[in-house]
Amino acid sequence: MDPLEPLRRMAYLGRLLALGRARSGQAVVLYAVTGRSPSSQARRLVLDGRTVWTRPTDPEVLKTGNPDLLVYPALRIGKGIAVSNGRQTADIDPDGEGSPVSVLERGLKDWSYEPDSPIHTPRISGCVLPSGRSAVAVIRSGDEGEALRSYFEFPLIAGRGRMISTYAGENADPLPTFQGEPREIRFGGATARDTAEAAYAALGPAETGGRDFRVAVACLFADPAELTRFEIHLINRDERTRP
Repeated sequence: MDPLEPLRRMAYLGRLLALGRARSGQAVVLYAVTGRSPSSQARRLVLDGRTVWTRPTDPEVLKTGNPDLLVYPALRIGKGIAVSNGRQTADIDPDGEGSPVSVLERGLKDWSYEPDSPIHTPRISGCVLPSGRSAVAVIRSGDEGEALRSYFEFPLIAGRGRMISTYAGENADPLPTFQGEPREIRFGGATARDTAEAAYAALGPAETGGRDFRVAVACLFADPAELTRFEIHLINRDERTRP
């Protein structure tokens, strides 16, 4: 079985995050950015201390979109780990007390889905606590514009992960948003680099000559007993396509 086969079956996921455990026992956090518009593609991932940020590759092109939705802390490492597709990452305190769902509920209480009508892109978030417990959350728009909140807690099982994304996988207009429960994927890589490379390859176009929506991938492997002991690997498309 192709460990990341679910990624290959989906033409366009938007942004995605996955939490799980490597076969070696390391906690795994995977985050990926894809984009269709020039402003979405004019970004890269940058590690600054213990935070992975989305940063512009071309500030002028980025301005053709909404910078508030395009530039944000994607992954933040404290005693625990917080990850999301927007500025809500800064409000998620993975060092806080309680269950991972309660940590997400507190951090997301003042947030709704993204104000990008008519798509209403969901906000997707996740956390791994020092206890090893993990959860993800999706805030999406209901039929009447209300914010629908879903939270999912799950154990970290060796070789497996759970993934959510902003979109359902079809490259269509309007974009269908993510629905249902987190999808299962498998982590076959032995290192953060292996896993990042596998995810980046899986997100590539299914057909030769097809449109490539990939922007960047970040993968973190952390010691489950002490999450501040980690390795992280970033892949940025703009670096791979430079002459």
